[in-house]
Amino acid sequence: MLVIPAPGQWKLRTTSAAPAMRAAAPARPRPGLATGTRGASRARPLAGTVVGIDPGHNGRSWSDPSFINHLIWNGREWESCDTTGTATDGGYTEAQFNWNVAFQTAADLRALGARVVLTRHGNDGIGPCVTQRIATFNRAHVNVALSIHADGGPPGGRGFTVLEPVADGINSRVIRPSRRFAAILRNVYGRLSGMPVSTYDGVDGLQPRDNLAGENLTRVPYALIECGNMRNATDAALLTSATFQRRAAAAISAAIERFLRPRTQREARRSPRRIGPDARRVAPA
Repeated sequence: MLVIPAPGQWKLRTTSAAPAMRAAAPARPRPGLATGTRGASRARPLAGTVVGIDPGHNGRSWSDPSFINHLIWNGREWESCDTTGTATDGGYTEAQFNWNVAFQTAADLRALGARVVLTRHGNDGIGPCVTQRIATFNRAHVNVALSIHADGGPPGGRGFTVLEPVADGINSRVIRPSRRFAAILRNVYGRLSGMPVSTYDGVDGLQPRDNLAGENLTRVPYALIECGNMRNATDAALLTSATFQRRAAAAISAAIERFLRPRTQREARRSPRRIGPDARRVAPA
């Protein structure tokens, strides 16, 4: 269900910065402790990875229906460039939720060492089209990509769903890793966010889709998550809560880290390490 909110209703809330504190002097490494690649990989486990995050829709897309409604080819059929997204009965927009969770997720991933590619950089724009969003990830050769949404389902239905691609030729090489990512995301998000799996869409929180541009045109491991149902009163109370939004972002970040962990572990095993600041390079163990 698509709901077009009144202009200017919702803005991203910000908080004032914490009082500045005097920085402590950095500790010197003790002789004999491992430093360099191995130590950095433990502190920043996603260093060297690139993650694509798509905050679905946009905050002012309602203002340009001719652009949003023009047709694009999604790899199988024609669909609209994008939609305005849904909203709660109280008017809280999906676009705002998507942006809040994506912004926090990106911060979490950067703290883990990942480089993050976003498809939009605020909630006061129009578009881009869904084809442009997935093209951004394909061009960046991200290691994994996720589109963040909330659903506009039946008022009596609760829960989240992870949408995964169906092989269509273009995406065939990434179907297996996409399914693995979708399963990890379903498990981790369900456990850490507290949101139940959907009672009305998919099976056990997973739903293959072949009518969406992201799923059809991806050349990288990809999934889309509907984080809950904005038309359900219980889900809406969670989705509009800053506490839940932070919890959802933390769950998504944890799922992405788990998906990418085998890659980062392989690279750590291949990387040389140093013992002490002036030691010779030695082969990895």
